Amino acid sequence: MPLMLRLATMLERMNRLIGRGVAWLTVAMVVVTFGIVILRYLLDLGWIWLQESVTWMHAAVFMLAAAYTLATDEHVRVDIFYREATARQRAWIDAIGTLLFLLPFAGFLAWSSWDYVVASWQVHEGSREAGGLAFPAMSLMKSFIPATAVMLFLQGLVIFARCLCTLRGFEPVTVAAEEEHRGPV
Repeated sequence: MPLMLRLATMLERMNRLIGRGVAWLTVAMVVVTFGIVILRYLLDLGWIWLQESVTWMHAAVFMLAAAYTLATDEHVRVDIFYREATARQRAWIDAIGTLLFLLPFAGFLAWSSWDYVVASWQVHEGSREAGGLAFPAMSLMKSFIPATAVMLFLQGLVIFARCLCTLRGFEPVTVAAEEEHRGPV
């Protein structure tokens, strides 16, 4: 069991690191959007590539931070039963939900997006707008889709491993608990 927990902790740390890194794009989006507004309304200037960059940063934040959101338990949850459940009952709910919904969804997302992404790379897809971001920006953004699926799948495995530990009577130490003990990184 400890090997499984060490692997789960390593995977969760990776998802948290990526999530924290991508979160900084929200600051960049604010700065770039502010710049776009100033350029447009004060100087009557505008560049499509700059406007597209905000959209693409937004896509990166939502897609690449999905597993981070799941890891930090900040995702949307209907807690009709969950909030009153014991730790063992929560482990059952999380394990079943992960096996029935999260892992199949992540697998389907990876499988269904693969040809879409490969085609984008094969044709050296760029922006449809004149003056927009050029290759490989569009292909790279589309590559976030299967990357999101893989990261969600891995985080699902982490959740499932922790559920198994709880159901077997172990108290798994989470990355969040380690960070709280150690202080902010």
